[in-house]
Amino acid sequence: MNLELFIARRLVSRQHSRESFSRPIVAVAISGIAIGLAVMIVSVAIVTGFKKEISEKVIGFGAHLQIVNYDNNSSYETVPITSEQDWIEDITELEGIRSLNKFIVKAGIIKTDEYLHGAVFKGIDTDYDWTFFCQYLVEGDTLTIVDSLKSGNILVSEYIAKALHLKLGDDLGAYFIQDPPRMRKFIVSGIYNTQLTDLDKLFVLVDIKHLRKLNNWDDNQITGFEIQVEDFSKLVDYEIAVNRMVGNNFSPDGSVLKVRSIKEEYPGIFDWLSLLDMNVWIILFLMLAVAGFNMVSGLLVIILERVNMIGIMKSMGARNIQIEKVFVYFAGFLISRGLLFGNVIGIGICLIQLFTGVITLDPESYYVSSVPINLNIWHILILNAGTMLTTIIIMIFPSMIVSKINPADSIRFN
Repeated sequence: MNLELFIARRLVSRQHSRESFSRPIVAVAISGIAIGLAVMIVSVAIVTGFKKEISEKVIGFGAHLQIVNYDNNSSYETVPITSEQDWIEDITELEGIRSLNKFIVKAGIIKTDEYLHGAVFKGIDTDYDWTFFCQYLVEGDTLTIVDSLKSGNILVSEYIAKALHLKLGDDLGAYFIQDPPRMRKFIVSGIYNTQLTDLDKLFVLVDIKHLRKLNNWDDNQITGFEIQVEDFSKLVDYEIAVNRMVGNNFSPDGSVLKVRSIKEEYPGIFDWLSLLDMNVWIILFLMLAVAGFNMVSGLLVIILERVNMIGIMKSMGARNIQIEKVFVYFAGFLISRGLLFGNVIGIGICLIQLFTGVITLDPESYYVSSVPINLNIWHILILNAGTMLTTIIIMIFPSMIVSKINPADSIRFN
């Protein structure tokens, strides 16, 4: 039987006694750990939720990876490549590749009788994955693209629809500044709203055949390919694998291809998301510091309260290391209780927000209408283990004070 653990358990049971003057101080220490862990759980859930939701929205507009002409720059007037590539089947067979589709982008102006708005027209083909836009569709339906017929429908954002006073079924004119200038008529078939305003006010989706005709391209010419992957955390690995197949190689039409990730396409957004990690680390450090300070204060008071017991144990032959273990075990029991309360509070707050969205945000500033929550069991387990380990290590140092206590003086201590 572990004697130190047995004594620590007895101390914990005695701690509920009204005669213990350290009881309120210990309660404060446990509360500090509980609140600290709850704040850490909520902070990590919110930050990872922000990163996950905003990343998915940006990826929905531009895919994880794009394969385009090496001569393409940051403008929306692109140099074409051929859609007939030898490596297409090899990429689709790569483990973790979810989809591969063709696209064309072209800048233009949307005009109604009274209003006009600059936009980027994204042409998509029959292979396009509509999962993202179906999720954020507020009215109407997505485009139906077929090989034999050119669709005259257009999918616009709610931002553009409000700016141009458009509704489902309305006609609009699209003007393209080129030589000679050209115009196309479209019918609004669907309206989406991702709340990512910077991109909502920019992109509209049309049949790829319109943009191919406007550019005077052949039937097999496109701006590039979009690739969706299963695991965003492995984006660099996917980029390297795809780059080995196609990057800086000549395609059948003689053009040189390059692979670019969504992080290269929108560096500002992803740099902003990376800054959120620093905020989380600061919060974690502060909460651990507060919890550690509370536990150190509580343990010192408990040691002071148990000076007589320490003296008796020493007089009976107990070594300093054994007595130190008693108080470390005792601190471990208190920390466990604080972690239990902290988990209940933190996870409870996250679940309330996850299912009710009670805390709202301004979509214009934060790109989401309510605080996003990402509850990950591994994050919670790591936070619990890290808090437990850190505070127990901190407890070792104040517990060493027992080695300074003289048995003769401590037994007479009152």
